[in-house]
Amino acid sequence: MRRLSLISLAALALSALPALAQELTAITGGRVLTGTSVIENGTVVIQNGRVVSVGTGAAPSGARVIDARGKVVTPGFVVVDAGLGASEISSVGGSDDLSNRANTISASFDVSYGLDPWSFTLPVARLGGITRAVVIPGHPGSGGGHAHQDDSDFAGAGEGGYQTPGLFAGTASIIHLAAGTDILVRPRVAMVAPFGEAGAGIAGGARGAQFIQFRESLAEVRLFARNRAAYDRAGLRDLSLSRADLEALIPVANGTLPLIVTVRRAADILQVLRLAQEEGVKIILDGAEEGWLVAPQIAAAGVPVLMNPIDNLPGSLETRAARMENAAALNAAGVVIAIKGNGVHRAREARFNAGNAVSHGLPFEAAIAALTVNPARIFGMGGQFGELRTGAAADVVVWDGDPLEPLSSVTASFINGEQQSLTTRQILLRDRYRNGGRPDGGMPLAYGQ
Repeated sequence: MRRLSLISLAALALSALPALAQELTAITGGRVLTGTSVIENGTVVIQNGRVVSVGTGAAPSGARVIDARGKVVTPGFVVVDAGLGASEISSVGGSDDLSNRANTISASFDVSYGLDPWSFTLPVARLGGITRAVVIPGHPGSGGGHAHQDDSDFAGAGEGGYQTPGLFAGTASIIHLAAGTDILVRPRVAMVAPFGEAGAGIAGGARGAQFIQFRESLAEVRLFARNRAAYDRAGLRDLSLSRADLEALIPVANGTLPLIVTVRRAADILQVLRLAQEEGVKIILDGAEEGWLVAPQIAAAGVPVLMNPIDNLPGSLETRAARMENAAALNAAGVVIAIKGNGVHRAREARFNAGNAVSHGLPFEAAIAALTVNPARIFGMGGQFGELRTGAAADVVVWDGDPLEPLSSVTASFINGEQQSLTTRQILLRDRYRNGGRPDGGMPLAYGQ
């Protein structure tokens, strides 16, 4: 009789989950952090994939009850710029669909086509309370010390191996992390572009060149949008962008699709804010390690920030003023922030990053919001997930302690109302090889027979 491989066993363990989305479930007695408020001895009722009610009192009659006394109940965390589901092993090109290194496809690159619902990274992230993620294409400069991509992945661009990446990296997608076959929630939620040193490198080496190229690109997009018929009959002047990229950039140019701008230096942040205002572009700052220096200006522009609050070392001249108090300063100024994890395989550490931000002045409730309601609102999904409120997606996590404390663990996780397995490939490997994988300490059966 043939035995299942370890990978097959892992796949079975992670997919054979109870179909509980339709069941009326009440999580009772816990300290409920809704994302916007705190309810002591709260009750969260879920059914049909949605939150039915959040408050106090007994569980409804006939409900399955999960006792959360002495525990903390939160919305599922939403991690931004994690690369989850789009990269398995960054050093193995065939398993990394986060970035397109040829400039023949730039703005039109759509990361949603490369998503893998069976990625081994998803169950690991769930152990960190993550239930949803914003998957952002990689590009030169998207690392910043802790993110999923670093400049080395693009080493040699333009040197014969492949063409220099385009100014625009493509569009981001929102996913959920539930076990199953379709994790895509919404594709094309934002366009992505690097500025600062990385953007300058793409444009030819100077920041000024990139800004001119950016403006010219938007001018071409608007020209194309007004003259599609002329373009189709070759009656329009030559344009530098492909038709696919022109089409993808129309919602950016008209201000309906946000542009995620990777930028770090305070001076570059101010230039990008001015550019966005002049061009009528809606932007989201990504990185902003020196953002605290210009926090009032960011807040006045109403621009949110995706950040890693533990980026505090000057890895280059554009992060000379990076500091651990960045998150606290931005929040105090009124900037809406979302906190990142530490890459694909360490996305679960987003809560640790939030805890570090709290230890450096960020209020606890603001840290929770930066992991839940803020990411949802930033990407136009406010009220749909990231918050425990009536009608929102039933993404609920039960913790045995403070979710921002490293020693706290997830005891139950629901995504769209379905309880998720807390087993990962790593746990299966541990159990297989601990004590030889058998009660008697012998070798696993696959080795012994």
